[in-house]
Amino acid sequence: MRTIIAAALLLGTSALALPGMAAAAGGGGGGGGDGARTSAPVKPEDPQYGQGVKAIKAGKFAEAITLLDGVVARDNTNADAYNWLAYATRKNGDPAKAIPIYEKALTLDPKHRGAHEYIGEAYLMLGDVAKAKEHLVTLNSLCTFSCSEYRDLKKSIEAYEKNGGKSKPAASR
Repeated sequence: MRTIIAAALLLGTSALALPGMAAAAGGGGGGGGDGARTSAPVKPEDPQYGQGVKAIKAGKFAEAITLLDGVVARDNTNADAYNWLAYATRKNGDPAKAIPIYEKALTLDPKHRGAHEYIGEAYLMLGDVAKAKEHLVTLNSLCTFSCSEYRDLKKSIEAYEKNGGKSKPAASR
């Protein structure tokens, strides 16, 4: 029997496999295709999302807000879009208004490291070091080894504390 199974595996067939082996080997049901796809197809990116991110990188925060507002209106499950929208809102001078938008991103994706970093920076801008540190603790648990989001927020908190709250975080990206 072992020889038959070995021969079947070499030939790439599961017809002779024992019950359960086909599924464990990646076979089992469905027709067509090469079997390379292991997850659902990726949803195409909203063009306004890309335009919004470009606007942020160009320092055009008001323009980015308009674009990203449209993205989240069409797709209220896009944590990245909410994170960028909050970032643009904060960088446009309204960290208090950015907080609930970051919270929406974190509700959708509690492990969103960028949102944790940026909401921490928003809390520092508002003088709430304790809340910023809560997000630093969360980042520490999310990053197996130190990650850039953790390091950036930690630096911002240290600078803020060293200067007695006079140093507000600068955008790291």
